[in-house]
Amino acid sequence: MDNNLTMDKLVALCKSRGFVFPGSEIYGGFANTWDFGPVGVELKNNIKRAWWKRFVQEDPLTYGVDAAILMNPTVWEASGHVASFGDPKMDCKKCKQRFRADTLVENHSKGLVSAEAMTNEELMQYIEKHHICCPHCGGFDWTPIRKFNPMFVTSRGTLEDEADKVYLRPETCQGEYVNFLNVQRTARAKVPFAIAQIGKSFRNEITPGNFLFRTIEFEQMELQMFCHENDSMNFYSNYKERALKFAEDLGLSADHLRFHDHDKLAHYAKAACDIQYLFPIGWQELNGIHHRGTWDLSRHQQYSGKSMLYLDPFTNEKFLPNVIEYSIGADRLTLAILCQAYQEEKLENGETRVVMHFHPAIAPYKVAILPLQKNLSDKAKEVYSLLSKEFMCDYDEAGSIGKRYRRQDEIGTPFAVTIDFDTLDDQTVTIRDRDSMEQIRLKIDDLIQYISSKIKFN
Repeated sequence: MDNNLTMDKLVALCKSRGFVFPGSEIYGGFANTWDFGPVGVELKNNIKRAWWKRFVQEDPLTYGVDAAILMNPTVWEASGHVASFGDPKMDCKKCKQRFRADTLVENHSKGLVSAEAMTNEELMQYIEKHHICCPHCGGFDWTPIRKFNPMFVTSRGTLEDEADKVYLRPETCQGEYVNFLNVQRTARAKVPFAIAQIGKSFRNEITPGNFLFRTIEFEQMELQMFCHENDSMNFYSNYKERALKFAEDLGLSADHLRFHDHDKLAHYAKAACDIQYLFPIGWQELNGIHHRGTWDLSRHQQYSGKSMLYLDPFTNEKFLPNVIEYSIGADRLTLAILCQAYQEEKLENGETRVVMHFHPAIAPYKVAILPLQKNLSDKAKEVYSLLSKEFMCDYDEAGSIGKRYRRQDEIGTPFAVTIDFDTLDDQTVTIRDRDSMEQIRLKIDDLIQYISSKIKFN
């Protein structure tokens, strides 16, 4: 991450280069919503594919699902969300904006204070002691902290009454719990095994100024490992290390990552840990690993009337599996990778280039095809047609070759292939490396093998 990076600077780059746009921008926007543009959607999809490859495709104990967003409302009664799910929020009396008190504290302390363990009284004392003003208007006139349930409520059917009330899911994990029996039966899975999915969740969050970090609509990548209690702490430790390694393998710097064990545990939890990343706004949660005990399956067993007991075929023991959860937000991870990749480099000629140093495996475009002049476009389009069957490619023939290189640097394209007049004679091209800016000549027939060898994600 560049020391000069600010969130405002990153937002400006993302908008100008097609990573992320403000939601509903032509109507003045819609708070805490963002649209991924042509470049951003490729980056985010590549991140999701890398996660799925690592934790599902390469793991024989893990099975994937894609559960419904709208679920039977009793699911949320069983999970405890209807009765006890809520955030500590307070209103600014001056501008009428609402904020999460714990977020105000964490942002003020740059993530050094763990607000999750603080009571409402402690949060208010901290806010008053440090005179934390409203981020919107600068006022210091707060209402008392109150608990608000952030679940979005809608209705099913034509009449809006209690009988038709349904919720947009605030988390994806309940889809794994309610499908425990289905997956175990159809996959003939034996405990321990995990269920994973990537999907949208929705929370009525009100926290301005942090871009993709906390939004009202977000995408989660997560899995639930179902295991015997005797093995549970081993799996908990294992997923902590695997989650950290995945973040580092994607390119996040080790000195910008740290474990943060929870000071305060839910009544059913045996252990909980976040991996935090040093964003420009300070240390903040990137993902969580939680030992949830038997709480989730026991609650769904109670409310559904269906037995969730597992019969071990080797020992004939019947037991309710413990659950180890690993959850990471795709949007938040994308934000961390954008922050980490950003760099302003001073060149020998005195110019400054902005370059996004994405791991080649997750870069939005793997290669850009650039004809030196427009009258070489026919040959360049032949090369584009060849490479686009294997990789996501960009094509650009507008402006000087130097400006086109800079544009590709700013969206993180690891390789640029230039077609010149020699290409017509000897079927070779110039291929430029994004990071070193070094250039070599290569035969067109060797391009696919060369690029493939450089963009692997292990």
